[in-house]
Amino acid sequence: MEKDSVTPSTVPVLVPMPADRPFSYGVPEGVHAVPGSIVAVPLGPRIVAGVVWDGPADEVDPSKLRNIETVFECPALGAESRRFVDWIADYTISAPGMVARMILRVPGAFDPEPPTPALRWTGREPERMTGARHRVMEIARDGMAWSRGGLARSAGVSHSVIDGLTSQGVLEPALIPPHPVVAAPDPDYSKPDLSQNQRPVADVLTGKAKAGYSVAVIDGVTGAGKTEVYFEAVAEVLRAAKQALILLPEIALTHAFLTRFEDRFGAKPAEWHSGLAPRTRERVWRQVAEGQVRVVAGARSALFLPFADLGLIVVDEEHDSAYKQEDGICYNARDMAVVRGHIGKFPVILASATPSVETRVNAERGRYQRLVLADRYSGAELPELRAIDMRRHPPERGKFLSPVLAGHVADTLERKEQTLLFLNRRGYAPLTLCRVCGHRFQCPDCSAWLVEHRFRGEILCHHCGHREAKPEACPECGTLDHLVACGPGIERIAEEVDLLFPDARTIVLSSDLPGGVKRMRLELEAIADGAADIVIGTQLVAKGHNFPGMTLVGVIDADIGLANGDPRAAERTFQLLSQVTGRAGRFGKQSQGLIQTYQPDHPVLQAIISGDSEAFYSREINERERGHLPPFSRMAALVVSAVTRPESENHARALRRAAPSAEGIEILGPAEAPLALIRGRFRFRLLVQANLQADIQDYIRAMIANAPKPKSSVRVTIDVDPQSFL
Repeated sequence: MEKDSVTPSTVPVLVPMPADRPFSYGVPEGVHAVPGSIVAVPLGPRIVAGVVWDGPADEVDPSKLRNIETVFECPALGAESRRFVDWIADYTISAPGMVARMILRVPGAFDPEPPTPALRWTGREPERMTGARHRVMEIARDGMAWSRGGLARSAGVSHSVIDGLTSQGVLEPALIPPHPVVAAPDPDYSKPDLSQNQRPVADVLTGKAKAGYSVAVIDGVTGAGKTEVYFEAVAEVLRAAKQALILLPEIALTHAFLTRFEDRFGAKPAEWHSGLAPRTRERVWRQVAEGQVRVVAGARSALFLPFADLGLIVVDEEHDSAYKQEDGICYNARDMAVVRGHIGKFPVILASATPSVETRVNAERGRYQRLVLADRYSGAELPELRAIDMRRHPPERGKFLSPVLAGHVADTLERKEQTLLFLNRRGYAPLTLCRVCGHRFQCPDCSAWLVEHRFRGEILCHHCGHREAKPEACPECGTLDHLVACGPGIERIAEEVDLLFPDARTIVLSSDLPGGVKRMRLELEAIADGAADIVIGTQLVAKGHNFPGMTLVGVIDADIGLANGDPRAAERTFQLLSQVTGRAGRFGKQSQGLIQTYQPDHPVLQAIISGDSEAFYSREINERERGHLPPFSRMAALVVSAVTRPESENHARALRRAAPSAEGIEILGPAEAPLALIRGRFRFRLLVQANLQADIQDYIRAMIANAPKPKSSVRVTIDVDPQSFL
């Protein structure tokens, strides 16, 4: 008999609340609860979902214990998933119940999915046979049960024909198992035509897919066909009857990806992201737990799906900052994917044209295997890149496109090819002020300027969502018609493009435009189909899109990301500009990228323009090592926030005083955060910096334990391995 098959009288249950350990519950006679069972338990006045956890329950007087109410009829959470929850809780210094909550967010999936109503043949024949009825009977006589709609579609008849046969008793109601969310993918549906460069990399990955834990990095230029290569590892995992997870950084990427996946495997993977309808989320969760869904393509939260037998994780665009969860449980999905692979003893693949510095260093240290795709697929050439020195070729007064760039856009339009103009700034203008009194429109709840969105007729805050109608008069001095927009956003670039090229078909792509994901997907399809001449977009357009007709990419302001003190500013600028210029020429046409800058000699821009990524990585890695910055040290941020500035500052200082003395660890701050006010809460930051051997988690736990308990209005957020320093 298996160890877990015997149910003790009391069990530990992890509940979704910020407690540091499971609670003990009694198990009623006849109830079978084993580690991983998802249960309903009383918690205060509520009934909540929890998970029976590992280890013995605390020794508590049985008379004081409350009993499990229900054991749900769903697969138990596997041992690997439970270990993963414990690992993340320990690493991120979070309550394990709050990590488990990320798995338990779909309570509708805990009960079995009801069977689907259907119809089947009773053995009787219709009273009068017509052509439509004959077609139905040819299908129904096989004895299989059909859904009403499915039978009508298959026979090519209306629903009224089906209803008529049912009323005559020819067809009778039946029940069939719930339909799968997606059809099963076929690993041999369409064998790819891999190039001489791709085949060796694919062979290495398929070999790894048959083995245990490993991490491989596909480091390939934009357009090298990284997706087709890692699909071969997915195919190998499917042949072994295991599941695969493919992480993508943006919902907008999933549509084109789903199509490519279907072309290769004959069926789409299941999707997992915030845009899914609740019922679809429940069905995907349940069928992943049952092992029915074989491949999931999703956002970072897909890591917390209860896979029955996970055998591979792919992290596409592994460098992307969207993989970092910045609130609640602060984790990096790329790094946690590697942990999940190590726990489950299966391979992990990281793919990027511009790998993160951490990933490159891990490859140099031998922890990851780096596999290089140095050439584009099918002989396509990388775009010719050059800088436009804005000191020598400035735009007209009040404009933002250099005459050089505008001239190339005109030439591209004449050739009936597509142009992408990139500016990583949403809205119309980042700041609005009054020419008379100098009043600047600031968010009342954040230390940030309100951004004008002219398409909406609003000014809004990009941090808390506060919005106001765009005023006609200055609220400070009352002067009319003297409000001026300062600086460009993509809407302002679109306005300028419309004046320069009034006959061009223009699309503006931004995540905050009305219509959400559906509109974005339709617009991306339209661009790929050649229905647009000029595309104007934010960083959204830099991620993984294939536009066959695009031969010119113009970067409006390459200097934006280089102007702050963020330790990762150079890396992010290099990645973003390399990715966005890589949208050009992916289908063989001669292409170019033009980068508007006031500092063309900056090392980052020189590395991009020369195509010498190795020079950039060498310089950046050396600077990180010299500055004792990650990945050559460890960091953790503590952000203290409160409704008043003194409360926030006082508790931050109390934490600093409570910090123990430890070799190899120093604490910086507290200091007011660069964004000192967000959503009405004042923020102070402390930064813990440690050598690689130090136990930074234990240090922070000791600091918090030694400090006074914060007031109820004070919050402390811990971010191990921070990506943002705002």
